[in-house]
Amino acid sequence: MTNELEPASASASVFTGLKVLDASTYIAGPAAATMLSDFGADVIKVEPPGAGDPQRRLSFVPPSPRAEANYGWHLANRNKRGMVLDLKSPTAVGVLKRLVEWADVVITNFPHGTREKLHLGYEEVAGWNPRVVYADITGFGDAGPDARQPGFDLTAFWSRSGLLASTRDAEAPPTVPVWGSGDYTSAVAIYGAIVTALYRRAVTGQGTSVGTSLLATGVWATGTLVAGALAKGTAFELHDRNKPVNALTNPYRTADGQWFMLATSGPQWPGLARAVGHPELLEDPRFADIEGRSENAAALSSLLDDEFGSRPFSHWKDALARERITYGLIQTPEEAAQDPQLRANDIVMPLQGVTGLEYTVNNPVNLRGVPKVAARRAPDLGEHNDEILAELGFAPGEIAGLRAEGTIPDTPEASAA
Repeated sequence: MTNELEPASASASVFTGLKVLDASTYIAGPAAATMLSDFGADVIKVEPPGAGDPQRRLSFVPPSPRAEANYGWHLANRNKRGMVLDLKSPTAVGVLKRLVEWADVVITNFPHGTREKLHLGYEEVAGWNPRVVYADITGFGDAGPDARQPGFDLTAFWSRSGLLASTRDAEAPPTVPVWGSGDYTSAVAIYGAIVTALYRRAVTGQGTSVGTSLLATGVWATGTLVAGALAKGTAFELHDRNKPVNALTNPYRTADGQWFMLATSGPQWPGLARAVGHPELLEDPRFADIEGRSENAAALSSLLDDEFGSRPFSHWKDALARERITYGLIQTPEEAAQDPQLRANDIVMPLQGVTGLEYTVNNPVNLRGVPKVAARRAPDLGEHNDEILAELGFAPGEIAGLRAEGTIPDTPEASAA
């Protein structure tokens, strides 16, 4: 990592001047704070002494891709200032109070009970700053028998919601999904809750408490199936690509080993028949309508398997494009990272200040004509302690006293160690 950073862009973004206290860990809460920082918010991330936020280590835990750079840390915490503060220290309350008074937004993911012990419960925080937007995320919600149960995206978002059970083929056991994917999805929900509350505050002048849970966002992601279950609908069996419910929505493999997802519909059936070189199928009574194609989906998928497997993807790319057939190439993350479409649309963007990490992933919210700030590296552990404390009005002697009490590390170097 380099220490020389370019200055922040002088052009104001939508949240320039907004002050955010990020007192959360792992991914969902910090990533929501990062989305605010991308639009110019001044975000202070508070970490515990010692190893700091566990997210600092997740890039080096299998099955995370092995790399020199701590890419996960910079993805979820770019553009922030960082401080180490022992919230269990008696003298930390005075620092935390000034941070809350400074902030427009406070984000936490400490469990209920723990947050109150650390003086981060909503009632205490709102007492210090009635205009604050207080945002939290839990695993399973604020009420019910599992409200205080620890939750990760693999357990609460994926497993409990019905999503993981539905995301597999027939006869296949559940697998491990892309970890963190539920967290980053939930981060967008937290971000949405925060900006909704900021709008409400602009109208009413009142702060409020907002939040979501990994379970809630997981069920939202599984919404079609859960809503169907609420309607007492009859579910189809798990997908079997050799005997699909719908052969027009199915993965197929080309002669050169490329997989693509066909995702077409009844009105596109004539074009698909022409694209695969079998216009006579339009006269086949088995495939004449939706019901027939459903009843004979195994035969149709077998025919499409043979045809798609007879030529390379380059051929099918042109043939399907001519008929405007909807499909998607199934890319690996490595292939996606090099996809020119990502750079053309700023889905990935340059990152300043990190050795071995030239680009990172942009957040998916865009305001056309409104700039985001240039992405800069996430902070080292406790990097901005003295700077932030001075801004909060602590005199040098008071800062020295906080060090002596162990509320903050002795030095930034000790914090980093």
